[in-house]
Amino acid sequence: MSQEKENNNGLNTKDFLIGTFIGGVIGASAALLLAPKSGKDLRQDINDQAKIAKERTTDWTHQAIERGNQLATSARQSTSEFARTVSDRSTTLLERAKDLARSVRNDVDDLTESADSLTNDLEGISEEIAASVKKEVEDLQRSVEQLVKEVEEKEKNKE
Repeated sequence: MSQEKENNNGLNTKDFLIGTFIGGVIGASAALLLAPKSGKDLRQDINDQAKIAKERTTDWTHQAIERGNQLATSARQSTSEFARTVSDRSTTLLERAKDLARSVRNDVDDLTESADSLTNDLEGISEEIAASVKKEVEDLQRSVEQLVKEVEEKEKNKE
């Protein structure tokens, strides 16, 4: 927005300067041609005014070139600073993304190890539980068999 405003001001200033110059030349020419002077004096005045106009035009040209160079230098510096800022920020974002990827990869590895460990623990526990249940069932069967024998003996003794 400020650059557009600056361009508009530059355009308005340029138009004003051109208008002033043209108006000055026309006014000076009209004054010289309409003034009652001899031909030699008139030619000398026209020559003097032409030299003044040429000097002013040269000064304005130099000022315009200098201002253009200043604007070009400023634009180069701004562009360079912007490019440096973008580069620095993109480098920072890239490093953050790499760090995040490493962190996620480490977390996935840790979770995989934990899942493997838990699976191994559960397999061991299930084998222990199965062995314990089997032993309990065997003990229970022995107890039942012994009870059956005792009941049969008591019934034989009663008869």
